[in-house]
Amino acid sequence: MSTKGTKILDSVVVRFVGDSGDGMQLTGSEFANTSALFGNDVSTFPNFPAEIRAPQGSVYGVSGFQVQIGNNEVNTAGDAVDVLVAMNPAALKTNLESLPKGKILIIDTDSFNKKNILKAGYEHNPLESDMLEDYRLVEAPITALTKENLKDSGLGNKDVLRSKNMFALGIVFWLFNRSMEHTFQFLKEKFKNKPEIADANILNLKAGFHYGETIELLPESYTVSPAKLAKGTYRIITGNKALSWGFIAAANKAKLPLFLGSYPITPASDILHELSKHKALDVTTFQAEDEIAGVGAAIGASFAGNLAITTTSGPGMALKAEAVGLAMMTELPLVIVNIQRGGPSTGLPTKTEQSDLLQVMYGRNGESPVIVLAASTSANCYDWAYEAAKLSLENMTPVILLSDGYIANGSAPWRLRKLAEMAEINIPFAKAGKENYLPYERDENLVREWAIPGMKGLEHRLGGLEKAENTGAVSYHPENHQRMVEIRAEKISKLAQRIPDLTLEGAEDAELLVIGWGGTYGSLHTAVKRTNAQGKKIAYAHFNYINPMPKNTAEILSKYPKILVAELNLGQMVKIFRDRFPENKFLQYNKVQGMPFTVEELMCTFEDLLKQ
Repeated sequence: MSTKGTKILDSVVVRFVGDSGDGMQLTGSEFANTSALFGNDVSTFPNFPAEIRAPQGSVYGVSGFQVQIGNNEVNTAGDAVDVLVAMNPAALKTNLESLPKGKILIIDTDSFNKKNILKAGYEHNPLESDMLEDYRLVEAPITALTKENLKDSGLGNKDVLRSKNMFALGIVFWLFNRSMEHTFQFLKEKFKNKPEIADANILNLKAGFHYGETIELLPESYTVSPAKLAKGTYRIITGNKALSWGFIAAANKAKLPLFLGSYPITPASDILHELSKHKALDVTTFQAEDEIAGVGAAIGASFAGNLAITTTSGPGMALKAEAVGLAMMTELPLVIVNIQRGGPSTGLPTKTEQSDLLQVMYGRNGESPVIVLAASTSANCYDWAYEAAKLSLENMTPVILLSDGYIANGSAPWRLRKLAEMAEINIPFAKAGKENYLPYERDENLVREWAIPGMKGLEHRLGGLEKAENTGAVSYHPENHQRMVEIRAEKISKLAQRIPDLTLEGAEDAELLVIGWGGTYGSLHTAVKRTNAQGKKIAYAHFNYINPMPKNTAEILSKYPKILVAELNLGQMVKIFRDRFPENKFLQYNKVQGMPFTVEELMCTFEDLLKQ
């Protein structure tokens, strides 16, 4: 512990950056998990390189992990960085602009050799110039000290160097007065079959902590007090893991087996990885040969009586489009999860974006409306997965659930839920032995019954050809086609009467209404809250139900002379609003950089609009 005292902070933003092989994701995750155990509110932002094996030391291979911890509500991973840990010159080159002057910069000086400096695009060693003089620079020979610490470990040089991230983590643990116990246990579990690796990492973690403590790198250490969270049991969870657990919960509540038909694609693959671990919970995962086979298998599983889901990202969503139309036509329950990433084509596979909205709304042949939902935080991905499954099963229709790379890979504290807390799922099963069964006979919500193959007396056929009303027989009759198209559209639109009303945050009597949807919630919520705290009035509405929209949407929009739609695309949701609500004037703020909104840029935009 520093002999010069500990300074208490309300929040802090730390970013770890280095080569893909430097373990920055693990390092950042352990700092976040330890801080969450301490009681801080936490939000994280992993930033992966797109290249699988980028040249070591290159700017293309830099991997980063940013975490904000706070003693109050934390909804983003932060804008400006308070502490930057740069493991090599390329990491410094690509991240220094995010570190304000006067903030802490921790560098592994051993990595600043001539070869790495040139690879990063520097003409001269930045440590030997004045470019870093305005920062609180901590120059630590992390690589050399790691080698010295582990010289008697019996490990090869490669394994020794892999543990240098633990030395860096130890320094940060010292800097913020964090306990190392959780990481000790994590390392023992992770390397339980290789205890010598666990011991080496633990030794190096301790060495980094004591290095900071003994050398007294800075005049003081820091701490962030625990946050006041609602009572309950919490764990840090990523958006993709939360989605997986939400689907398991829904299947359990509905008393159905869960089936996932999927083809691996970044950033959705973690859902397949997670669900494959839970066979004991009646989960079946099928890694298909392509996207079309994945959704086709899911439709087959739905026909057979499963809660069926398929997962993908933008390019895969395009390939699934025809089969989604088939599920809509046959009126079978199916959840399609689209973890949005930067496009078009392969685009920016490891970066975030919201550019698939028009595709999921309209990207199918014929009149093919489906329910569209969007999760908005890493933690509430659980709830929206559950809601997507519930709506699909109860309404016998496909549901497309949107997430994005930011909330899918990011993490936040999530309060564990008991299944008894979750809403009931009432499935419209047909009853075996029913006389005169009509597969397309409907209830007051235009929902048909679900007859599982093998139920006596409920034999019927399904397919992609148009159905005769009620009987489900193939029909080419013009008036019947018109009628069936209208019924399928009305079934979706009637749902607006049964979903929750749109709610407002901020100042309801404001002149400006800000609208967001999906994973931009954290940034927009924080920016609106801070703007209102400055005495400027702004209202905020966030959309999770996109098709249909809540029934009070038009009423709320009518109250505001200025409406700003902010989204990570060039203006897709705003197109939908202009089409559906032509009586309103919509402004737009858009960003397509593979990065989330910053709170600062949003606040500046709000202020400019308020002045107009």
